[in-house]
Amino acid sequence: MNKNLRHLFKIANKKTRTIIGLMSGTSLDGLDIALCDFTGHGTDTQISLRAFATMPYDTAFKQEVKPIFSKRQVDLEKVCLMNAYIGSFHAELINRCLKQWNISADEVDVIASHGQTIYHAPASLHGVTGMPDATLQIGDGDHIAVKTGIITLSDFRQKHIAAGGEGAPLAVYGDYLLFSKKDQNRIMLNIGGIANFTFLPGDLNTSRIFSTDVGPGNTLMDAYVQSMFPNKYFDADSEIALKGTYNTKLVAALLDHPFFSQSFPKTTGPELFNLAYLEQAQKKTETTQLSPEDVMATLNRFSAVGICDALSRTLKGEQFEIFLSGGGMHNPLLISNIKDIIKDITIRDTAELGVSPDAKEAVLFATLANESLVGELIDFGPAQTRVPAVHMGKISLPT
Repeated sequence: MNKNLRHLFKIANKKTRTIIGLMSGTSLDGLDIALCDFTGHGTDTQISLRAFATMPYDTAFKQEVKPIFSKRQVDLEKVCLMNAYIGSFHAELINRCLKQWNISADEVDVIASHGQTIYHAPASLHGVTGMPDATLQIGDGDHIAVKTGIITLSDFRQKHIAAGGEGAPLAVYGDYLLFSKKDQNRIMLNIGGIANFTFLPGDLNTSRIFSTDVGPGNTLMDAYVQSMFPNKYFDADSEIALKGTYNTKLVAALLDHPFFSQSFPKTTGPELFNLAYLEQAQKKTETTQLSPEDVMATLNRFSAVGICDALSRTLKGEQFEIFLSGGGMHNPLLISNIKDIIKDITIRDTAELGVSPDAKEAVLFATLANESLVGELIDFGPAQTRVPAVHMGKISLPT
């Protein structure tokens, strides 16, 4: 038997598995690296987050990615080159992190790499007759495995699509395993570039679990800041938006898109919600002369309304508590807007559940890898047609 396969078999039979989860989101702010210890699987999963870091991307890296990010037409050679480059670069960041943590590669059993999404194309968005749902993440797993010496699972979203999902959101699997609690309805709200949530019913009925994208989280705000304020990548502490006033006509125009009336669950991305989308809405409402501060306040309100509208439409009077994660949780005006729209709501973050909210997405991909190694298929029932019972992740061996 191949020595790597023997090693993989040995890992699957260990009582405790050490897995690094990686996440690089649409905000392109950096690579989240979570070092986790897992015992058990399924609803018996126990996790210990040993270390976490976000390794920031420098300007040069961002400029390399942007020409192929969320664009319908790109240079194919550039995509090819960046697939290898990002894999190697992520391996370098992992090695750097392990050195800082004084942990050897031999102590890590598996890496779970999300990769870098460069295009997300559900059928509901691309509209091409006869073509399936599709998505593309680059940052090749073989490059990570070879350059770290650690078995790597990657490309998780393809199996989800192949089995009938849209490739997103995948958080539902890890949210269910790690955060479900009897007699408490929980909303696991992740506000990244795109906002998504999972509903975890307190009766633990898996057929009622619900996960969906809802629209922009930070993506439009970040893109606008980067276009209008040199050397700024996001609106830290809502500093810009707090100086402005949101425009109700522009908020309404931003919400006037078929995506928001589509049935749930659904997925989306910056392929739709980008600066061109904003410009079109401004022209429609004759608000092109708004100050940058007012535009930022409007985009902030737009994100909040999209989140709250999705919650009210899908939960229809259910009582719930919100547990936040993702970069948007650090945006005080966004959280204030959510509280203003949904009265008397309890909002906490996942730190209260034992997982750092900044590390949560990386932890969830580590959880998917753990399930692929030792778990049983999670069957959410026939009604959950967009949440297939699958193990995800392609295996790359170091040698």
